[in-house]
Amino acid sequence: MVPQQVMWLDVLPLTPNGKLNRRALPQPDAMQSAVEYAAPRTPLEHDLALIWQEVLTVERVGIHDNFFELGGHSLLAVKLASSIRQKLGMDVVLAELFARPTLAALAAACEQAQNEAHDHAQTQARDAAAVPPNLILDSAQAITPDMLTLIALDQPQIDTITRAVPGGAAKIADIYPLAPLQEGILFHHLMNREGDAYLLATQLVLDSQAQVDAFIAALQQVIQRHEVLRTAVLWEGLAQPVQVVCRQAPVTVEHFEADPASGLNVAAQLEAHYSPSRYRVDVRRAPMLRVAVAADLADPAKGRRVMQLLSHHLIADHTTLGLLVEEIQLILRGRQAELMAPVPFRNFAAQAILGVGKAAHEAFFKQMLGSVQEPTIPFGLLEVQGNGSDIGEASLDIDASLSRRLRRQARSLGVSVASVMHLAWARVLAAASGRQDVVFGTVLFARMQGGAGVERAMGMLMNTLPLRVPMAGLNVRQAVLRTHTGLAELLRHQHASLAMALRCSQVDAGRPLFSALLNYRHTAPAAQGGADLAGGNALLGGIQQLVVQERTNYPVSLMVDDFGADFRLTAQVSAAVPASRVCAYMHEALGQLVHALETAPQRRVQAIGVLPTAERSQLLNDTAVPRERSLSVHGMFEAQVLKTPDAVAIDCEGQALSYAQLNARANQLAHGLKGRGVRPDSLVALCMHRSVEMVVAMLGVLKAQAAYVPLDPHLPDERLSRMLQDCAPVLVLTQTSMLSRAPQGVPALALDSVEAAATLDAQPGHNPGYAIHPAQLAYCIYTSGSTGMPKGAMNTHEAVVNRLLWMHETYGLGGQDAVLQKTPYAFDVSVWEFFWPLLAGARLVVARPEGHKDPHYLAQCLIGQGVTTLHFVPSMLQAFLDAAPDVAGHRVRQIFFSGEALPAALMRRCLAAFPQAQLHNLYGPTEAAVDVTAWHCGETDAGETVPLGQAIANVQMHVVDEDFELVPLGVAGQIAIAGVALARGYLNRADLSADKFVPNPFCEPGSRMYLTGDLGRRGPNGQLEYLGRIDQQVKIRGFRIELGEIEAALRDLPQVRDAAVQVVQAGAGRGGAGDRRLVAYVVARPEAREQEGHEPDAHTLRGALAHTLPEYMVPQQVMWLDALPLTPNGKLDRKSLPQPQELQTTVEYVEPRTGTQRDLVQIWREVLRVERVGVHDNFFELGGHSLLLLEVHRRLAAMPLRPVTVIDLFHYPTVSQLAVLLHSDVQEAATQIRTQVATAAKRGEQRRKRAASKDKPR
Repeated sequence: MVPQQVMWLDVLPLTPNGKLNRRALPQPDAMQSAVEYAAPRTPLEHDLALIWQEVLTVERVGIHDNFFELGGHSLLAVKLASSIRQKLGMDVVLAELFARPTLAALAAACEQAQNEAHDHAQTQARDAAAVPPNLILDSAQAITPDMLTLIALDQPQIDTITRAVPGGAAKIADIYPLAPLQEGILFHHLMNREGDAYLLATQLVLDSQAQVDAFIAALQQVIQRHEVLRTAVLWEGLAQPVQVVCRQAPVTVEHFEADPASGLNVAAQLEAHYSPSRYRVDVRRAPMLRVAVAADLADPAKGRRVMQLLSHHLIADHTTLGLLVEEIQLILRGRQAELMAPVPFRNFAAQAILGVGKAAHEAFFKQMLGSVQEPTIPFGLLEVQGNGSDIGEASLDIDASLSRRLRRQARSLGVSVASVMHLAWARVLAAASGRQDVVFGTVLFARMQGGAGVERAMGMLMNTLPLRVPMAGLNVRQAVLRTHTGLAELLRHQHASLAMALRCSQVDAGRPLFSALLNYRHTAPAAQGGADLAGGNALLGGIQQLVVQERTNYPVSLMVDDFGADFRLTAQVSAAVPASRVCAYMHEALGQLVHALETAPQRRVQAIGVLPTAERSQLLNDTAVPRERSLSVHGMFEAQVLKTPDAVAIDCEGQALSYAQLNARANQLAHGLKGRGVRPDSLVALCMHRSVEMVVAMLGVLKAQAAYVPLDPHLPDERLSRMLQDCAPVLVLTQTSMLSRAPQGVPALALDSVEAAATLDAQPGHNPGYAIHPAQLAYCIYTSGSTGMPKGAMNTHEAVVNRLLWMHETYGLGGQDAVLQKTPYAFDVSVWEFFWPLLAGARLVVARPEGHKDPHYLAQCLIGQGVTTLHFVPSMLQAFLDAAPDVAGHRVRQIFFSGEALPAALMRRCLAAFPQAQLHNLYGPTEAAVDVTAWHCGETDAGETVPLGQAIANVQMHVVDEDFELVPLGVAGQIAIAGVALARGYLNRADLSADKFVPNPFCEPGSRMYLTGDLGRRGPNGQLEYLGRIDQQVKIRGFRIELGEIEAALRDLPQVRDAAVQVVQAGAGRGGAGDRRLVAYVVARPEAREQEGHEPDAHTLRGALAHTLPEYMVPQQVMWLDALPLTPNGKLDRKSLPQPQELQTTVEYVEPRTGTQRDLVQIWREVLRVERVGVHDNFFELGGHSLLLLEVHRRLAAMPLRPVTVIDLFHYPTVSQLAVLLHSDVQEAATQIRTQVATAAKRGEQRRKRAASKDKPR
């Protein structure tokens, strides 16, 4: 907090009203260091100080001054290294500058390097990194192995290369391997069948055809100057991919005819036709540049032209594009003499190949990533093999004030601004992935390690490598410094292979370690300007640059353009997430991070938020509706009695009571209870079958100011006894048949007994009229507990009244309605079934005991009783529709669902059975007065499950992370509930209540928030979506998996009626811990059974799932059941699912049986260097990666088999799967299988596009 600079003024500037005018404060002079000046002590320090002053444009540099505090950054670091090399003849390892950025430390490092030059190891390393000369002479008509100094190829391989190049050996100037990043780019190029994520598109406007000709001629000169622009990449028939430099490479020019009738201007048509999402460049032919020219439709008379310049990332990075345009401009201006000598790209490739050894790289990344078990997958976007076709883009300029503050804080900490940007991006990814230890790809400016003239070199001089940013336990200052240190260490390994780095984590082989990228780059200030046909960036008289398009294969990318003073954020994100939102998150994170560094550097970095004010306001939804607080549940019933005393209130198996009769009987019970000592908040237990007496009991208890505790009469004696012991009721109200079940010492009254009738008949029938406080208890319902002991949730009158009034205001009931009460009263759905009709003047139809389990009885009830409103748990709805599909003649007009996730397919089936009914999906735990969200169902509902919808009146729904911070839209987190609906807590469980009912951080002090344990997210329109229970979220091979997502994918299959998925611990054997495997329990559709004569084949089922789910989410075992076991209230009873038999802990070794399988096994053994390969072994689990996959593809291409693509190899990772694909006899069968599951595949694609969270927080 100590200022870095002091300026003396005569007086502070003031505003007209006398306040400090901060905007009028003068700008400081050139930024001075915060440390006391110490003059250089040695000639080397003096020389370095002069160079620093020149590069940083400061007047004075002391030996303790920090390069970054003085305004240094990566681009200036490259310039500094170049100046030191030119003036002092010394090579600087710039990673040392980032790690120890003072002038004294740099001088010491340079002196140490000079002093150790005689050391043998140092000499060896320096010699190894020296670039050997190119021995292919200009006059060479043939190429032999001894001419190649950067790669070892035999003569047959060289001959393969020369045959692939037009003109043969005489046209080849050099051959050498690909640099690490080029290898990854080539792999993704081969993975894409359409389009290419690594094409860079630049659009220009030129005033005339003559300018076009001149521009192309200048471009051809630049191509001829730089060998990398004359480079092709070959891999077919070779042991490893190579780049081949051609002696000449004429650029291809295409003349594009724009369509005047398209409605698009020529620039848009060019952009669409040559879009990287669909256009490909043949990288086997040099140059990897294409030019397309079209006449401007808006100005045909003047001859203006629009040009699309395409270049491939294999030969060009962002800096190369700028250098390319600069050189073209110099040539067009006739200033060729100013062009610097070209720097061969082979120098960079040699440094990458011959520099730091692979072992050192591997050791570094194992230390960084070795403990990482889970990938960082923001927004659930996992697909990293895309071609950029579904990518959206948005840009946001960081305002000048925040830009200045960013630079000021970076300087004060002695770090680069890039380090602060990386930490802010880590915070965004943490919020978007639910993780506090994130890994993402960072694009390293590989020119940092280059030799002389590298700042002017063209080519792909960058690399993408993983950066791990752990944040737990760090304050913001520590986190910035640690991120800076991490980047400095990463720079020492900037030539490492990404494929190698990815293998150093514990994340399952073949799966991405990360799916997000940050590219921090220094950009010329001129590029800040806008661009369109009316006016873009002027390059030269009559030439304007319109747009530059770049893409990557990553679904989440952020480019930070550093213009020297200001910054621009550009996000490229899968269309499932608006790119503008990602920019907004980054801007918010930067603002909060800088503010914390300025005012509270000890603040936890995890507390840095990313939600902009607008989105935060959207998430903190205002649902306030005024309520009369004096209302009570029974009071609203009493008000309805006055309106319709003679109307039928309840009908139970032919026994009916009017509103007045029901009220009178409840009043008599209330007076009787008061006589037995019942007081406000007393608990009265109910243990009875569904009957008129049950309803009388509930109302009577409420009227007596007590709360009822419903106990299922079918409970085992021990459990019933424990619950009665826990709640210690004043009285148990029961029926004669169950009196014997009441434990000794607990008073009980059988309401259907002669004695009770006589006693209650003597009580007055008028309303007791006792006052009810809003916070007074209405009921206590027991719900299952994780310890095996059920816990009682205590709900208040205020919560229940709010819930009932909301339902009545939203859906409405009247005297013509009949509501079916069929939910067991020990479950809270029964609360609205009982009380809503009684406050609305409707008829309460009470199902017979156990009638809710009989679909045929329910169907008769709907028709015979004229039911208009009812509720289903989805599992019970499935059984009802299966058993009683024809319910013609019913009057049902509204059906409510809750208790489980509602599958969209089941909802649509229900719509077909009840076409005139409105369907509503409700959600709420027992701890929050029945339901807290609602969604009106419709045919257009997308996804596998119906959304939960929006919060009801006076309830706030939040989705939070582990720190109880709101997560962004579309990101999974725990569903939390706040507002009037919350229960008081758990009976006699203050500890558990404190754990689950926590202080509400989004409201005034004293308010609470209930943590449901449910996983959810906000959809695009803010609607809440249910993703399953957090305790059902499992981790398989490092991936967090939602069992509900697999279940939904199973239900999508045409053979499946219903499904459940469990994780089962396989037998360990030999004292091991065993293996966690997925088991699917499947109920087949009757028609599928009839067609097959038995249950469908499990192998076919798993194969169908493989088309819609990643391999690690496909169950290892399938068990067919006649029906899924259900709990008494109709929910899936997971504890009753049978245990699978003989679940293997590892893939069983199976020998190859066919010739094709044997050939594949041999290839795999040689490529993977393993002794034994079974036909079911997974290529990636055996250590395979993208580069080895290319080698497999090369070898397969030489075999007389059906051609396959690289992406085929990626999707069929076992020998048995690949053999099926290769073998022509079964190709047709494989096609048929894919056709059968086309529907499932389509829905699976929808699931991915909707950003289903496969990696969610705990």
